[in-house]
Amino acid sequence: MVRVLYAGSPEASAVTLGILLEKSAECGFEIAGVLSNPPSAKGRHKALVPTPVAQLAEEKGIPVFTPEHLDSAAREAVQAVNADILAVFAYGHIFGPKFMSLFKFGGINLHPSALPEYRGCTPVNAAILNGNSKTAFTVQAISQKMDEGDILAQEEVVLNGTENALSLLNDAAVRGGKMISLLLKSVSENNSLPAGRSQQGEASYTGIITKDDAKLDWSKSSREIDCAVRAYYGDPSAWTLEKGLPLKIIEGKPLSDEEGTALGGSNNVAPGTVSVFAKSAGILVKCGSGFYAVTKLQRQGKNAMDYKSFMNGARDFVGTVLSV
Repeated sequence: MVRVLYAGSPEASAVTLGILLEKSAECGFEIAGVLSNPPSAKGRHKALVPTPVAQLAEEKGIPVFTPEHLDSAAREAVQAVNADILAVFAYGHIFGPKFMSLFKFGGINLHPSALPEYRGCTPVNAAILNGNSKTAFTVQAISQKMDEGDILAQEEVVLNGTENALSLLNDAAVRGGKMISLLLKSVSENNSLPAGRSQQGEASYTGIITKDDAKLDWSKSSREIDCAVRAYYGDPSAWTLEKGLPLKIIEGKPLSDEEGTALGGSNNVAPGTVSVFAKSAGILVKCGSGFYAVTKLQRQGKNAMDYKSFMNGARDFVGTVLSV
């Protein structure tokens, strides 16, 4: 039976780990250990909390390794579980040649993009932000250069324009878990990693998302605003300024100029102006073209609210100009 070291940290990666655990017996592999980020301080009392992946592994009685660095001490600890292959989703560290030499079948990595498109750490966000009509989930062989390994499996994903960063990442976690399971089954049956294909086409890259990246520019079209809201859903969340204070825009829907004016919106106002409260649609904010109907938002220090609840306590909100 193939022994697997699984590396990952966030909630989506824990979903993938859960699927691997479910599929392990029928696919001829076992999770011998888990590699995850160290616990982080959370909450008012700054208690150290393990990552979701580490928590799941601990619940299942699987050895967990949480080194700060993949140094000689980390390699020695990992070597003790005698894993044959490394499987990765959202771990966030580069694996050097000394670390990879621990695994006779090398390593595989789940990357939620149509590689070589959107290499790097935020491919899901980039696909949504750019309004792509499709993307892909890819399992690649781990190489020494970031996301440049051969493609072992790839599934195209059609985007309908309603996905947000969280929902698309969770989709990748579920489908990716099944893809990895089948690859590990092949390794078990053939005693080798399947041959991959080299990446074709021009590469593009993504980077770490900052809070400034998520600030909305209301001079853009309502469709572009919608892409930004969905791309930055969760952390850091799209935001704007209301009278100098941050206001998160969590959910909404783009409307054309015609749709907006039919609901009472005005085209004769500056972009960013809260034009009308349309009870059937949302709080309409004028964009460079079209309107964005905000349906969920959050003021600083307050809970997130649906638009009707928000307007109950913000009756002077209409007419406010949200800054770009």
